[in-house]
Amino acid sequence: MLRSGCLWLFWRRPPAAGVAVKNFGLRKVASGVSTPSSTSPRALNIFDRDLKRKQKNWAARQPEPMKFDYLREEVGSRIADRVYDITRNFSLALDVGCGRGYIAQHLNKETVGKFFQVDIAENALKNILEMEIPTVSVIADEEFLPFRENTFDLVVSSLSLHWVNDLPRALEQIHYVLKPDGVFIGAMFGGDTLYELRCSLQLAETEREGGFSPHVSPFTAVNDLGHLLGRAGFNTLTVDTDEIQVNYPGMFELMEDLQGMGESNCAWNRKALLHRDTMLAAAAVYREMYRNEDGSVPATYQIYYMIGWKYHDSQARPAERGSATVSFGELGKINKLMSQEKKS
Repeated sequence: MLRSGCLWLFWRRPPAAGVAVKNFGLRKVASGVSTPSSTSPRALNIFDRDLKRKQKNWAARQPEPMKFDYLREEVGSRIADRVYDITRNFSLALDVGCGRGYIAQHLNKETVGKFFQVDIAENALKNILEMEIPTVSVIADEEFLPFRENTFDLVVSSLSLHWVNDLPRALEQIHYVLKPDGVFIGAMFGGDTLYELRCSLQLAETEREGGFSPHVSPFTAVNDLGHLLGRAGFNTLTVDTDEIQVNYPGMFELMEDLQGMGESNCAWNRKALLHRDTMLAAAAVYREMYRNEDGSVPATYQIYYMIGWKYHDSQARPAERGSATVSFGELGKINKLMSQEKKS
């Protein structure tokens, strides 16, 4: 995929045509606003959540926010595909960190009856995309979901949970609001996301300033994600990774798009200012190390997709230990029996 003005290299599901917007109002829930005293004592305070809210609100106020929606649109459509793979109807669904509704726009009312969309940025909810599903927009922090236990049949989340300070708590809350036999389908950025930008900034800053500070936020490792889902209470887990590579004219165009997506760094230990010559050096390093044949530079987005189910008695369970009738040692005899049958 290329940045706007160039050729798209992957397919994108078209939105439903001629569908009226059905939004049943914007609700602000006081219990969804995070406070320092309400955080879990085990949580690491890595991100400035108030700054992230301001960044997302700023991005949603831009004249053409859809110009920067290409990545969220694509990942949202891939999550919707995973919802369609489950052959059932979900009467009530929740989108955690919905943005402008990048998942719901790809679903239909035959699959989801009603959608609750939660985001920390009120401007994103005011500029929600067209969809045929009845929706309710709720201003709340992803870390503090203001819903009762066993409420939703389906919970989805796309490219939002990587900014959460207490990811274990967030997953536990998602599990809490799911009904038994409900499913959570999510996507978040992985550890190799923007490695080209990270390496270029580190090399340039080390050479020009004698050291470097983090300019790309930390991401969760895929090895930890399955453990966190299991600890939150999910079972029948599926975790897979994918990469989306986007080509940009240069490093500064990439950084402009990240800002337009609301994906600027909000870590507390970020460096407030980068010198001009360091930025120019980083752009030169980026182009020298990663340049494509056509002169553009690639940016890699690693995506973790996760699926987890809340336990219900009707779900398939493994057989009891010791109930097997054939041992693994006897499986090797199958080849011998098949070869004897062929000879006969």
